[in-house]
Amino acid sequence: MRKRGKIGRIVGGVFRYLVATVSLSIVFYIGFALLFSTEEERRLERENQLYRQLYDDLTRKEELIGDVVDGLMEKDDAIYGELFETEAPSMDAVTAVDLIPASDSLSESFYLSSAASTAESLMLMAGNVDDNFREIFRLLERRDSIPPLTLPLQGMSYVQIGASVGHKHNPIYKLELQHDGIDLIAPQGTPVYAAADGVVTQEIHSRKGLGNIVEINHKNGYVSRYCLLGDISVHKGRTVKRGQQIGTVGISTSAPAAHLHYEVLYQGMVLDPVNYLFASVTPDEYAKMLYMSVRTSQSMD
Repeated sequence: MRKRGKIGRIVGGVFRYLVATVSLSIVFYIGFALLFSTEEERRLERENQLYRQLYDDLTRKEELIGDVVDGLMEKDDAIYGELFETEAPSMDAVTAVDLIPASDSLSESFYLSSAASTAESLMLMAGNVDDNFREIFRLLERRDSIPPLTLPLQGMSYVQIGASVGHKHNPIYKLELQHDGIDLIAPQGTPVYAAADGVVTQEIHSRKGLGNIVEINHKNGYVSRYCLLGDISVHKGRTVKRGQQIGTVGISTSAPAAHLHYEVLYQGMVLDPVNYLFASVTPDEYAKMLYMSVRTSQSMD
């Protein structure tokens, strides 16, 4: 019995020693951790401080971007109401920039840096759009400076867009020749409308070259020309309104298929008409029209 009691006291002493040792180790570790930081902990703390600063900066930029977008939407509504007497088309601004890809393998720092880059891109885009709006409002103050902005054919799709201004392959001469307008493909007899208010300054009837032509002076330096017409329903000297029918799509011996050759000039300088079609279509449709006009290398006249 005495032997068993002695063994018990030894085991109890060892146990108490182990408990005391472990307890002291924990206390010392906690004290060391509170008083001293490892290099890894200091690095993580610096990163956390940087992330907090980035987060605060992104929050401020998000609020600023929201204010800018609200202002742009108001301007957009005002412009469409003033210019086109219609509501502005709805467009999700988020689709205009690349979204951050979702992946569990990407680090937090990647998301923060990507968000910062996206915010910077949005700010730059907003600034550019705002500059364009200022120019448009400047033109609105001078009503006589607005170019012809309406499509001369109604219900057009981007698949009807042909070659625009530039050196294009001519189907008749088989050469690269200067093309001064845009080809709008449509069946023979399709109504053609004035792109803006103005006065008819030319009414040409011909079976050669660009065939029957109507030219409208918009009294602001801008002139629109409608070529390869079939019937002409206006006469020289007549005042026409935007959207008024001036003729129909025709065909000529110099053209392989029926289409409207449409030109826009400013003070005698040839302009690219595709730049003035955006007011009649949605942003998505206009982007496709622009692509088609650039990619088409052969004219139809």
